Amino acid sequence: MTPAPLISNVSDTARWVAIYRAQESARPDALFHDPLADRLAGERGRAIAATAPWQMRSGWTMVARTVLIDALIRQSLAEGCDRIINLAAGLDTRPYRLALPPELTWIEADLPGIIAEKNELLASEKPVCRLSRESVDLSDADARGKFLARATEGATRVLVISEGLLAYLTDDQVRALANSLAALPAIRFWIIDLASPAVRDMMKKGMGRQLVNAPMHFGPPNGVAFFEQLGWRVREIRQMMKEAVRIRRAPWFIRLATLMPEPDPRSLGRARWGGIVRLERPSV
Repeated sequence: MTPAPLISNVSDTARWVAIYRAQESARPDALFHDPLADRLAGERGRAIAATAPWQMRSGWTMVARTVLIDALIRQSLAEGCDRIINLAAGLDTRPYRLALPPELTWIEADLPGIIAEKNELLASEKPVCRLSRESVDLSDADARGKFLARATEGATRVLVISEGLLAYLTDDQVRALANSLAALPAIRFWIIDLASPAVRDMMKKGMGRQLVNAPMHFGPPNGVAFFEQLGWRVREIRQMMKEAVRIRRAPWFIRLATLMPEPDPRSLGRARWGGIVRLERPSV
């Protein structure tokens, strides 16, 4: 019999990502330190990482993604951000490991199972800012709307993070999320990770049956223009391969790929492109 996929649902991908944070933290030249990552990943996270194709084993994309989002969080705080909402937070530990203002309110949202597990595993740890978690099915428009209304109450310059979320949503679901965030005046910035159709399909093929219970959908051929057409403004775009080379985490085949002309992030076609984008709310 064919063994069941190790990724039983989308929440298991958070364990997979945590392994790469743990691996980076163990390096003598680590770009960040996440002492909680290995505990959160557990045996399942290690097993999932072991099934990844050789091109992904180093976790260079996840390391680069983490470094880039950390930097954009710091930038948003420097620009007056007074609250952070992390949608589909998974096993992220930024409220424990980043140098954040102690008065900052950080709110995490995710499915009940992963929230309960995280609360248990981190019960003895103290975050550096005001941290709360809520169980929310973000695909439920009504539940999402009520959560966002609560989460933004009393804030004036909110940063939303949706790391590792959009790829598992349909175009219509991403469009609905973008519109619901844009409708809230307190939300100022939105950090997303974005991939072209070619990168999405490469991931699906590389992981094969492992992603059958967490299918990837979103990978717009028009890239950031998908969000611009909804009124969002692009503040920063950081191309993943280029940045991985800059921080010295890119494998040799990625270094070679960056010698080619960089594709237009608004017209990706068949290009292999992925990046981190900071969007600004339409009415700003």
